[in-house]
Amino acid sequence: MSASIKQDVNAVQAIEAVPAILNIIANTTGFRFVGIARITPDSWTICTLIDDCYINLLPGEQVDAKKTICYEVESSNEPIIIEHVKHDAIYHDHPAPKMFGFESYFSWPLYDTEGNFFGTLCGFDPLPLKLKNDRIEAMFESFAQLISRQISFEDSLKAANEALKDEQQIAQIREQYIAVLGHDLRTPLSSIMMGIDVLKLMPLAKDAASVLKRMDKSAKRISLLADNVMDFTHGKMGKGIPVTRQPCNNLSEILGHTVSELESQYKKREFVSAMDIKGPVNCDAGRLAQLVSNLLVNAVVHGDSAKPVYIEAFTHNNELTIRIANSGKPIPPEVQARLFQPFWRSASKGSHKGLGLGLFIASQIATAHQGSLSVASDEHKTTFTLTAHV
Repeated sequence: MSASIKQDVNAVQAIEAVPAILNIIANTTGFRFVGIARITPDSWTICTLIDDCYINLLPGEQVDAKKTICYEVESSNEPIIIEHVKHDAIYHDHPAPKMFGFESYFSWPLYDTEGNFFGTLCGFDPLPLKLKNDRIEAMFESFAQLISRQISFEDSLKAANEALKDEQQIAQIREQYIAVLGHDLRTPLSSIMMGIDVLKLMPLAKDAASVLKRMDKSAKRISLLADNVMDFTHGKMGKGIPVTRQPCNNLSEILGHTVSELESQYKKREFVSAMDIKGPVNCDAGRLAQLVSNLLVNAVVHGDSAKPVYIEAFTHNNELTIRIANSGKPIPPEVQARLFQPFWRSASKGSHKGLGLGLFIASQIATAHQGSLSVASDEHKTTFTLTAHV
């Protein structure tokens, strides 16, 4: 039996309704053998069956298709009903009745997803049976259509599962590649940054000092991108972004320093801060500073450049809340639904340089703190809010 026919046999056996259908046909008609056969030009393969005639066929067993009456159904795409083989003008000398020992018989065509002939719903009995009436024929037709639809469903499900498996394998390879890339960038990058630090201590011409400053900024940007790639990989490969939570008594100061760094980087933008963080906060302060930096950069890039960027951070009832808000055009609901996906950016800001990982990483940091990151946006402002139990 070929692999493809074996798959077809398994697909039919996976249809939960088939045993009940075969039993109904057997009880209604009196057939002691009822089954579903997969038919090709060369083979007749029984997929599943009721056998009270003791033919002793097992699912997957095959016979020469040309010796079966089902083969005639494949040729004509028309059902066949025989009440008494001995008196049938067409099939009284056919080899199948002698091979299987039957007098009454039916065979109804089944089709796959593409509408191609799949096989037959068939049955027989050693005794003659009254079968040629509208009620019986309508039952055969209805059940054949139902099974054909289920075969099509199983085909579609199999194709979808195979496509999903391929996509999962591709995604895993891609994420493993990203992890290796992020890791391998660090060694040469560390050498470059150490070299820049050494050159900073040396007397340099004015032009050289300017070049060195640009190199320093570029190296730090590459370092940040490498960190983002590694964080993305941790987040997507099921490990989550690693955090080390411990009591922090100066979170306001740490977050304030983050704001100051952004103020020096974006000198033309106004930042308005309000910090009211009381007592020790059980958190990874470095990761929260990273979250705030990512959200502030997002606010600067996407907000109204003529309006301030606001940051508010406070604790209340063992809960930390951080809000970053900016003015500008509201974010449509369909865009909000995708904001925390990796490698996604609004088309309106397509010129911004970056991997599109900032909001994804921020959301992962929130999750790592058993918290959540949400967004609200209207014509007045857009606000990202972190809430975490600390």
